[in-house]
Amino acid sequence: MQLTRRGFLAGSALAAAGLLARDRMAGARGLLVDATLDEVIGRALAAAKKAGATYAEVRLHRRRFENVSTREDHVTETSDTDSYGVGVRVIAGGAWGYAASSRVDGKTAERVAARAVELAKAHARLRRQPVTLAPAPPMVDVWQTPLEKDPFRIPLEDKVELLLAINAEAMKVPGVKFASSSYDGVGEWKLFASSEGAFLEQSQTRVDAGYDVTAVDTAKGEFESRGHEFPGAQAGWEYIARSSLLADARKIGEDAVAKLKARSVEPGKKDLILAPSNLWLTIHESIGHATELDRILGYEANLAGTSFVRVEDLGKLNYGTPLMHVYADRTDLPGLATAGYDDDGVKTQKWDLIKDGTLVGFQTTREQASWIGEKASRGTSYAMDFQSFPFQRMPNVSLAAGARDTVAADLIAATDDGVYITGNGSWSIDHQRKNFQFGGQMFWEVKKGKIVGPLRDVAYQAFTLDFWRSMDMVGGAREWSMGGSFGDGKGEPMQTNAVSHGCPPARFRGVNILNTSRRGA
Repeated sequence: MQLTRRGFLAGSALAAAGLLARDRMAGARGLLVDATLDEVIGRALAAAKKAGATYAEVRLHRRRFENVSTREDHVTETSDTDSYGVGVRVIAGGAWGYAASSRVDGKTAERVAARAVELAKAHARLRRQPVTLAPAPPMVDVWQTPLEKDPFRIPLEDKVELLLAINAEAMKVPGVKFASSSYDGVGEWKLFASSEGAFLEQSQTRVDAGYDVTAVDTAKGEFESRGHEFPGAQAGWEYIARSSLLADARKIGEDAVAKLKARSVEPGKKDLILAPSNLWLTIHESIGHATELDRILGYEANLAGTSFVRVEDLGKLNYGTPLMHVYADRTDLPGLATAGYDDDGVKTQKWDLIKDGTLVGFQTTREQASWIGEKASRGTSYAMDFQSFPFQRMPNVSLAAGARDTVAADLIAATDDGVYITGNGSWSIDHQRKNFQFGGQMFWEVKKGKIVGPLRDVAYQAFTLDFWRSMDMVGGAREWSMGGSFGDGKGEPMQTNAVSHGCPPARFRGVNILNTSRRGA
């Protein structure tokens, strides 16, 4: 049945407040829920209010994950998991409380809401300052990933066929001994309702596929691997079907062989040219996590610690050169972190983090906005599943393209002595996001404006501010592209978030190039 204004208000004990306008609900014709969900929402909000909550929200959340993994000519693993339940988050006594259940019915919803209030009151005895939520208009809306083909309706056989075809094609290259490939699909459906009158239904679909090819020199007992640089995206199966994954398989195999035969890099200070397929991860680690407000204030330290950035740096810190324009965006598609609304019910947005090289913004939620004197949330609250408490998670964080139509070939032509890197590999960063080291997939030696051959055993090391202050050339929009991850971890217990980062190719001067092999240069 369609959830009507009358049914929502009466069922949630908020009829007297009249918080939902008739015309706004009339416009949400896509909001179709059954009577059970109507009852769950209404009874949960009513129970929370009765127990003493000053604010309450109900989130019904279904999450489905599918994986297919293969190696050479056979399937190594398949999985298809599904979680579904209801979570209730409340403020009572000035503190948060949260409880959840995998049973979705009215009676359970009441019990969960009462438990959430009980926990909030217990937390209130320990909290020094009450939770304050930045104002947010109570929205009524529907949002979903635009897609042509639901990946969960595509037969498993079709996915296996594609992956095994990729392996077979790569294995045709002389010297290639191993090939492994995989596909991941994630679907999320959420129904969010709050005591303020918000009522939101969202559906997100994300897909990813990739493979690694290994070449072996049996005489020397050496091997090198090369992974495809295909980025995951918020899209349907059509994104995979139209990709060049299969067409590229032989070239990826040839790259692995070339990498195996390449000379080991000579370490030292060199100019560094990074393709978007590599630079996105450096952005993620050195800017994305460093501008999360909870890390900055020391409330979050799991998975690589806090941040060197301080609140007083806002508007003052010279993060990089004037060419550096970094923005956060939860509205762009096919960005993995894109949504219509966050898990606080706040409409998502785009805003600057670094402008002309200066730090100008942070990532915040409704609770965090007041911590730095801002009047509104940036819409970055997210919970991994129904059991998880929503907290600040990274939006898509991207480096803007330069004004000129500059491409990677132009950066190479302007470089006398350097290394060009594509694809991401192993990496590490210290507990305050200051000192990092990144590898890659393919490495190319650049001499006097030309690529002279492949390299191996390459990594680059730098300090965050030194690195971004050394950027002297930024590519244009033509080669701007996104990379990303399905598994950005944060919190304790850990939650994962999917996030994308867009960027053009860029050049960095005098970066420390390391040789990662015991063989030496």
